[in-house]
Amino acid sequence: MSFYRIIQYKSPTGPRVAKVLDDESLQAISLPLTTYELVNMAINEETTLTSLIDSLLSEHTISYQSVIDDGLLLPPIHHPDNAHCFVTGTGLTHLGSADTRDAMHAKIAGEEATLTDSMRMFKMGFEDGKATSQHIASQPEWFYKGTGNIIRRPYGTIESPAFAQDAGEEPELVGVYVNDSNGTPHRVGFAIGNEFSDHVTERHNYLWLAHSKLRQASFGPELMIGDLPPSLEGSSKIIRNKNVVWEKPFTSGEDNMSHNIKNLEHHHFKYALFCQPGDLNIHYFGTSTLSFADGIETQDGDVFEICVPEFGKPLRNTLTMTPKTPSHPIHIAALR
Repeated sequence: MSFYRIIQYKSPTGPRVAKVLDDESLQAISLPLTTYELVNMAINEETTLTSLIDSLLSEHTISYQSVIDDGLLLPPIHHPDNAHCFVTGTGLTHLGSADTRDAMHAKIAGEEATLTDSMRMFKMGFEDGKATSQHIASQPEWFYKGTGNIIRRPYGTIESPAFAQDAGEEPELVGVYVNDSNGTPHRVGFAIGNEFSDHVTERHNYLWLAHSKLRQASFGPELMIGDLPPSLEGSSKIIRNKNVVWEKPFTSGEDNMSHNIKNLEHHHFKYALFCQPGDLNIHYFGTSTLSFADGIETQDGDVFEICVPEFGKPLRNTLTMTPKTPSHPIHIAALR
């Protein structure tokens, strides 16, 4: 089954969109337009995004690998003003492997008083996480990551701050949404994401979850336009000095989730803050696979690679660790 996928890349006239033909070739559109601009055109013209892109395709094909090698690859969508792009996510949304599911079932079958807050949250999703047109299901765990300025391009670097205690990958699916002039969200499509987090900080106390999530992130390189397949299988790797030091498969898609996409979308966009006209929302849907859970400590120069075949090329980012410095309070300039 083929999927309609696009990328954004740097051109002499600025960011431009290309359709992915296969793993080797891209077909550029004839006008210097971004994905965000094309989405707004499709909304205003009341046409589909795929038909609009197809109508604008040039005869010019590009080597996909040359775009990567020349450092021209960009996130598959961006807002021209980073302040109008919200990056958020949900957790405790995935069922995990069969072994993980069995362990979860055993835990949530225990006495309510013995469950941790996280297990109570997972139980709520497991028992009532599937929204329908007539039913709003239970709320998921939700977190804020930042605005558009935290997004790092595919095949670029991703930086861990000096104060971080951990620098761990989180392989996830990402939903991409653009609000029209009335503030109504339109789902553009889906992408692979790395929801980079500090798991040591998060483990120390779950009330520090918000601190652990304020980190850079990446998604792409390709944006899949259309419906999400119900079940997806991918792999997450850490490559160190050209050697794979950790690799694990993961599953996603609604067949492998305790919450469905409809429910996760409802509990995000029920807030007026995320329905402002023209805003872009990048929303991470959660994961069940982490190298941190297997005792892996990442190092400067490690390469994160996340692959889901339906999404084309893998998402890769090289970790850079900001050197730790003596801890001093941030100096705030007083305005007098």
